[in-house]
This record gives sequence, C-alpha cells and structure tokens, in this order.
Amino acid sequence: MSKAILIDTTRCTACRGCQVGCKQWHNLPANRTYQMGTHQNPPDLNPFNFKLVRFNEHEQKDGTVVWNFFPDQCRHCVTPICKDVADMAVPGAIIQQPETGIVLFTEKTALLSPEDVKAVTDACPYNIPRYNPQTRLLVKCDMCVDRVNAGLPPICVQTCPTGCMVFGNREEILDLARKRLDYARQRHPKAFLCDAEDVNVIFLLAEDKKYYYKYASFA
Repeated sequence: MSKAILIDTTRCTACRGCQVGCKQWHNLPANRTYQMGTHQNPPDLNPFNFKLVRFNEHEQKDGTVVWNFFPDQCRHCVTPICKDVADMAVPGAIIQQPETGIVLFTEKTALLSPEDVKAVTDACPYNIPRYNPQTRLLVKCDMCVDRVNAGLPPICVQTCPTGCMVFGNREEILDLARKRLDYARQRHPKAFLCDAEDVNVIFLLAEDKKYYYKYASFA
C-alpha cells in the first residue's frame, strides 16, 4: 500500500529537527555555509541536504510580519516524471518501489550523461534532484526507505515535535489532510493542499505559495 507524508506548515516552528535528523540518518557531511541575511541555512538543497526548512517573511497591510516555514523535500510523485525521463536514457536509474510508491535514485544515475542529468533535473516540477560531482550521482530524499521497509516512520516525521509531519498509508493521510485543511481554514481562509492527488508528500499551506517558495506546488 502506498505511503505518504502530510506536512502541515501551519504547525511548523522551523525547529529544523527534520533537517538535522535527515542529515544524521543518511550520514551526510557538513556544508560550509555563509550568512546570507536569512535564518535559512544552507541556502538551498544540495547533495548533502535532502531536507531543507525554507524561511519566508512578508509584511501584511496592517504592518504585521508573517513568517512562513516550508520543510522542502522530494514529493515522491504518484507518477514520477523524473523516472520517465531517466528511463529513456538509463533504465533503472530511477525506480519506484511498487509496495510503497517511494521514488528512489539508484547508483545507475552515475551512468547518465550530463545532458541526461539536466533533463532529469529540469523535468522535476519541484526543483528537487541535486547532482554530486564527486560521485556523479543524482541524489534526493528517499523517504527513509530503509526505515519504512522496517515498519518505522521516516526520520523527519519521527523527529518532528509539533505534529507538523504525519506518516502513514496514503488514503489515511489524504483523509487526515482534508480534516487538517478544514481546521486550518478557520484561521486561514486561503489554506490549501499542494497537488494532493499527484504526490505522496502533501503540503498544507496557509496562503499562496508565493509566500513560501516558488516550487512549493506545481499549479
């Protein structure tokens, strides 16, 4: 049965436990970062950060400053375009686990030509895949497939202290997402679910995606 994650950004406090947990679980090395005038760190996803809490602030008409946090990661699309593109060059470079729906980049991504790497990256509507020039691999979130196959939740869900992230069977998560949306709209009338029918990592946003991240949703 397909698995899914709900990320309810109305509950996100930007503690970045998910970001740190992901890095530790996957044994990813540290990044050299610089102060860029934002609390977001590092500035973007990279081969050593599969999860990144994005920060966005804007001022409302009444002068109130609103902070929006967006724990960015692969959406594990129901029908992954990246896989379709990769299959035309190197079959098996990207696979989708039948029993969970998890989309995985394999070691065969190292066989993709630079042109194919660009094609796969450009095909992703969420700007997720990152290329590691040292290993020549394309990399991204794997939804902690090792944990999921062992009956455990992804580490980002495990470390989330506010209930922002919930993991489970897809239909159950969709049902919960709709309930959370109804509740969120009591305070945020413009709240919506990002591409819920097309992805297995479903974001609930309180307002338009432009106040979060330009790749927050496909639409």
